[in-house]
Amino acid sequence: MIRRSRRTLAPAGVGLALALAVAVAGCTAATPVVPTPSSSLPTASGTASPSHAASVTPTSAEPPVATCRATAEGLSLRERAGQLLMVGVSGTLDAAERKAITTYHAGSVILMGSSSEGVKRTATRTAALAKLAGETGLLVAVDQEGGLVQRLTGPGFTTIPSAAKQAKLSDEALRSRSQRWAEELAAAGVHLNLAPVADVVPAAKQSTNQPVGRLGRGYGSQPEVVSAKVTAFADGMRAGGVSSAVKHFPGLGEVTGNTDFVARVVDTVTTATSPGLAPFRDAVEAEVAAVMVSSAYYARIDARRPALFSPKVIGILGEWGFKGVVVSDDVGAARALRGVPVSRRARDFVAAGGDLAITVTPGLVPSLAAGLIKAAEADPEFDERVTQAATTVLALKRAHGLVDCG
Repeated sequence: MIRRSRRTLAPAGVGLALALAVAVAGCTAATPVVPTPSSSLPTASGTASPSHAASVTPTSAEPPVATCRATAEGLSLRERAGQLLMVGVSGTLDAAERKAITTYHAGSVILMGSSSEGVKRTATRTAALAKLAGETGLLVAVDQEGGLVQRLTGPGFTTIPSAAKQAKLSDEALRSRSQRWAEELAAAGVHLNLAPVADVVPAAKQSTNQPVGRLGRGYGSQPEVVSAKVTAFADGMRAGGVSSAVKHFPGLGEVTGNTDFVARVVDTVTTATSPGLAPFRDAVEAEVAAVMVSSAYYARIDARRPALFSPKVIGILGEWGFKGVVVSDDVGAARALRGVPVSRRARDFVAAGGDLAITVTPGLVPSLAAGLIKAAEADPEFDERVTQAATTVLALKRAHGLVDCG
């Protein structure tokens, strides 16, 4: 998830291409293509106007959606649009980051870069950010997978092994360690971990799969093993007070290119019923709080649009009964999105059934918000979709004590 100018690159000794991949590997970038807008807006189930509003979290039972719906309806359109945006923030809050939160009401942030400040100093930072938010609070996220993708280190933070090494632990041991890692994050003011990686990388592709296999970010090549480890990691996070976003749905295990650097990454293998989807399905059944959608193309599901713009892809989650937050991979800095007007990126993601669009480039927030607002003003169905998505995000925030939905 974290971008070129804001991250520490991979350690010395790792090739330049690999180092660059790690520099942005937390979520892998969002990919391209401009979908055709529809007046009949797709939903999480791929049909018009869904209702996947309630989020399951580590801190409480499923919140009352109707109440969070009322809270969402009480917000202005500008405020509701802001709830659908997660903006990257650096160590020193700059003008664009501050404006995104205070002027455009961005309801979530992701901590950018690799920090060695430790738990206490990170907590001071997140507390200062929270003061900028309004009554709907500020959801704080980070990429804390382990291995090469551990953004927060220093005093109070345990060094987390890579997923490849975590996979060698028993499920119970991984769950226990994950709980400790989550308690450290919670103490630092973090609510959402954009992890674990649920992608299944075939053994024959481990060395050629740039986004996951080559970086040791995956739990292996057997869907049942990956599923068990993903569930254990997410369960531990929940027990420690932090929600998880499993990624990168419907999986980056079958691809070669990294969507951060390649204009069009295409998976020609995965279908809506492929065994590799099992870790995501099992995470949904275990009531994971969020699922991050990939920006690759899946030729056997929807060849015309990348996953994060595809109601067919996001619709699979609806068919499984997912009630949590559908998160995008980055829609801000990815090279693959350069051909897509900024104003369309969050809008098209939300139209496809998404809830929370991530941009690691704060300066794009005005255009992203304008695209959402303009579409909602022109189309009552899209306005309803914005309200549904805001309700879902607020339900997750409520479970972390960030907002009182009544």
